[in-house]
Amino acid sequence: MAERDHQFEGEILEEERTSTRKPRPWNVVLHNDDYTTMDFVQMILIAIFHHPPAAAAQLMLAVHEKGYAVAGTFTRDIAETKATEAMAMARAEGHPLKCTVEPG
Repeated sequence: MAERDHQFEGEILEEERTSTRKPRPWNVVLHNDDYTTMDFVQMILIAIFHHPPAAAAQLMLAVHEKGYAVAGTFTRDIAETKATEAMAMARAEGHPLKCTVEPG
């Protein structure tokens, strides 16, 4: 055992430094159109983005009045998945809802 203890004598041991960063936030933006109903937009905000009904109603009105609103902020993969899911649900119901994913 004594030989093993001395085999590292004189060597410099370096501590590996790792840093982690918080992932960059990405916004899922809902865009207004003339065909997707306000009720459907509100339903998407509740079902996919998990907003309570009152908050979903406020966001739906922002989409309608301003032309767009941020439905949520997530990591890039989750944002893209939610945008795809929202548009797929809209297409299945015959709505042309557009969602984009943008850096937050």
